[in-house]
Amino acid sequence: MTETKDVKPLEERTNLSVAEVKPPAARLYGRQKGRPLRQRQHLLLEKALPRMRLSLQDASNLAAVFDEVPEQIWMEVGFGGGEHVIAQTAAHSRVGYIASEVFENGLCSLLSRLFPEGGEETAPVPPMLRLWDDDARLLLEKLPDASLDRLFLMFPDPWPKARHAKRRFVHPGNLPLVARVLKPGAEWRIASDDPIYQAWVYEVMTAQSFFAIAASDTIRPSDWPPTRYEAKAVKAGRKPVYWRFIRH
Repeated sequence: MTETKDVKPLEERTNLSVAEVKPPAARLYGRQKGRPLRQRQHLLLEKALPRMRLSLQDASNLAAVFDEVPEQIWMEVGFGGGEHVIAQTAAHSRVGYIASEVFENGLCSLLSRLFPEGGEETAPVPPMLRLWDDDARLLLEKLPDASLDRLFLMFPDPWPKARHAKRRFVHPGNLPLVARVLKPGAEWRIASDDPIYQAWVYEVMTAQSFFAIAASDTIRPSDWPPTRYEAKAVKAGRKPVYWRFIRH
């Protein structure tokens, strides 16, 4: 394991300390729409997505939304192209998995892997996977205490400008919310290739008392499936960092 002790303090990179950052943004920022959708993508959003979508009413009894009683419930915030979701659900068939993403093209990327063309309305829905296509915080706010066994945040938008720090999911103001829904001993995995975000995570997480820092690696652990964003970062010469935080 390679420790990331060489990460510079946040103020050396952004001239902003954790204590100075504004409260989390009340509204969701980030792309929700990208390139114009093709007919197949429209079908996936109109026909397949509603079959897998969670509602806020489902939050009170998450276990009931899956076809089988899950051994654990995991959630991924911002799944991008869905590669990590597919790999994790394939490797952990008894885990109930909630995948959250607002970007339409990302939703279509995952749905296209799950539903064959022509089967948007008829193909079986994955029994242990459900989708949330709105701000992840809205769902987290409705979940009961200690309802999640694991949380993933894989290569989030770093919002590198200091004035945009309030938009980051890793934020002092979001930590009580995340901590509330994670069980004692639950794991929060975070990965980032952006030096500013890496320094930010280091600063935020060393200044809080909800989580213990279990590991910080610069080599992807064997049980972390790769993603396209990771491959793109490595190809560009950026070095990802992979953290594991354990809820006290």
